[in-house]
Amino acid sequence: MKIKNSLLGLSVLLMVVSCKTNPFTGEKNLNFVSNDQLFPTSFEQYNQFLNEAEVVNNTEEARKVKRLGEDIVTAAERYLNANGYQGFMNDFKWEFNLVKDDQANAFAMPGGKVVVYTGILDEAQNTNGLATIMAHEIAHALADHGAQRMSAAQLQQLGAVAGTVAVSGRSESTQQIFAQAYGLGTTVGVMLPFSRGHESEADRIGLTLMAIAGYDPREAPELWKRMQANSGGQAPPEFLSTHPSNATRISNLTQWAPEAIAEAKKYGSTTFK
Repeated sequence: MKIKNSLLGLSVLLMVVSCKTNPFTGEKNLNFVSNDQLFPTSFEQYNQFLNEAEVVNNTEEARKVKRLGEDIVTAAERYLNANGYQGFMNDFKWEFNLVKDDQANAFAMPGGKVVVYTGILDEAQNTNGLATIMAHEIAHALADHGAQRMSAAQLQQLGAVAGTVAVSGRSESTQQIFAQAYGLGTTVGVMLPFSRGHESEADRIGLTLMAIAGYDPREAPELWKRMQANSGGQAPPEFLSTHPSNATRISNLTQWAPEAIAEAKKYGSTTFK
């Protein structure tokens, strides 16, 4: 019991003292994984991925990926500096690569490492569509979503240890039931909704950044309409998915686009590419 209480006490302490303010939302998020801890590993894994992937270089599409990425990062820096977060990106080492792969996908790793797959270019269809995708991934990196997920996963493991201690004196079957219930409960009840929250947050932040960079955020819902049309109805129910449903996403993006345009006007962005 003492071990259980100590572990639970430690988890509460971590939640209280290990919060970091999101510069785009003003909210405090659980984050006890520092850039010094996370970024070197992220950079190493990114380089390993590139070594094993077919990176596209010296094509117009590859150059566009890099150009849009740089434009959106410049817009992010303008936003951060204007809102009192000078130096926020000092540890970031931005890199944007196009990789030949038929998947309609893109991803960002902590510290500013971004990959766009060639398979998503048809879905993007135009410059604003590609800017939507890239701004979303850049927003993930800037909002420290990787560190937050790692922090949540560590707390989840800590909770699992505490729960195992609590039932350690009971039968093996009871422990197995607990393990199954804990895994299902935390995956469906905590970790996946947490990921959906990240996706929606990255959508909203991304709209603002792309608008400040001069790209039209009204293209974002159109991109997701195309994604929905091409999904073939294979998406899982939203409560079992790490992403919002396409319908939810389209509705949110349509609602948020005018807000992003209004915010961009504060930075002199009144026309779009």
